[in-house]
Amino acid sequence: MNLFDQVSEDIKNAMKAKDKIALETLRNIKKYFLEAKTAPGANDELADEAAAGIIQKLVKQGKDSAKIYAEQGREDLAAAELAQVAVMETYLPKQLSEEELEKALKEIVAETGAKDGKDIGKVMGIATKKLAGLAEGRLISAKVKELLNN
Repeated sequence: MNLFDQVSEDIKNAMKAKDKIALETLRNIKKYFLEAKTAPGANDELADEAAAGIIQKLVKQGKDSAKIYAEQGREDLAAAELAQVAVMETYLPKQLSEEELEKALKEIVAETGAKDGKDIGKVMGIATKKLAGLAEGRLISAKVKELLNN
């Protein structure tokens, strides 16, 4: 079952369970999926990689929103955003730990022969493709800079 069908099925299950947070979150995800499927050139298809990318983008937006709400003293809104993020994260592959990310990036650095900060672009190009969905882009970027500047 692909990600689109899984989300559709889980919407039904959330309705039956009367889980308002999951239902609202899944409907929002499905809305973005449908927009992607009907975009020009999509041929009414949505690959799991593209679907995971959409969910990852929504997770990042949710975390950013929660951070802003928390900074403004709106813990109620921050908690609601984080609850939706938790639902969305169940559809993503397990994220790499900091140690796993560092190990993977060290291998990529060795593979590319990168020596210093001038080679960041070379490493990032490969790292973002290999680690797509497994770590956030900003974490990958920060760790690559740290590895190449030391």
